Amino acid sequence: MRKHLKSTIYLLLMLLITLTFIVGCSRNNSMEEKEKIKIGIMLSEVGLGDQSFSDFAFKGLMKARDELGIIFDYRELKDTKTYEQGLRELVKDGNDIVIGLGFMVQEDLEKVAKEYPEQKFVLVDSISHLKNVTSITFKEDEGSFLAGVVAALATKSNKVGFIGGDDVPLIRKFAAGFERGVKAVNPNIHVHITYAGDFGNAKLGEEIAKKMIAEGSDVLYAAAGLTGVGVLREAEVNGVYAIGVDSDQYFYAEKAVVTSMMKNIDVALFKVIKEYVEKGSLPEGNVELGLSEDGVGLAPIRVITFTPEQEKTVETWKEKIVNGEVATK
Repeated sequence: MRKHLKSTIYLLLMLLITLTFIVGCSRNNSMEEKEKIKIGIMLSEVGLGDQSFSDFAFKGLMKARDELGIIFDYRELKDTKTYEQGLRELVKDGNDIVIGLGFMVQEDLEKVAKEYPEQKFVLVDSISHLKNVTSITFKEDEGSFLAGVVAALATKSNKVGFIGGDDVPLIRKFAAGFERGVKAVNPNIHVHITYAGDFGNAKLGEEIAKKMIAEGSDVLYAAAGLTGVGVLREAEVNGVYAIGVDSDQYFYAEKAVVTSMMKNIDVALFKVIKEYVEKGSLPEGNVELGLSEDGVGLAPIRVITFTPEQEKTVETWKEKIVNGEVATK
């Protein structure tokens, strides 16, 4: 009987120790979770799978998670219906920083930011003058100028095309830089510029590309999100060249995409988050990133083999832009 009682007491004791250990671990994990910096992001219009803007931002956050130890959450417009709702959810979930991705988020982000003056916000691709909002913008005109140089070197018809997602100031920066780059190499090249009015319609991109190709354009540069992917694919079908945007889009039309104008959103977000992790504060005002800051640039040249002289032409114009010797907008 005594032996049985001792065994029972021993088992109860071991159970108590085990429970104490589990509770302790749970508390430690909970405390570690609380100590980690939390970041929430409201993705742009198309959301994940846009094959450019949102996907690249997500890549930057994953890098920050893996290398800086942050945790992050996100919202997509298809789930929240409005940017405002998604931003509010991210604030209420206790994120240290709430990011709004894309110029279309600005109005709703500023509305929420005014209601939560102590909350830190980051607005990507547009400039806010609110004190609790850090803006990140890019010199798209610089990268697009180089894309124009490449297009001018690649065209055989002396006709090239630009397709923008919408006729707004941001996308006009892409168009202006591209046209200046083309004309810098050969002022006689015709640049056809059109705006789709939609960033999420690949079929529409195909239709616009088909029309441009029929009119003689043999290099197409698209800054139009998923609509732009349609442009790239239609270029491939018709045997003409294309230039992607935001991320390296070669893999969406491997027989057509000569290069892509890289808009390194992942680099930008990682830099800003790293500063917050290390200093406990975000940069104030607007952070603008161009060629010299690795904010924009070109993906590797593929499909076409440029001569050493042509490669030097691209590099020379890049150096001129970095040195401030040429206007890109």
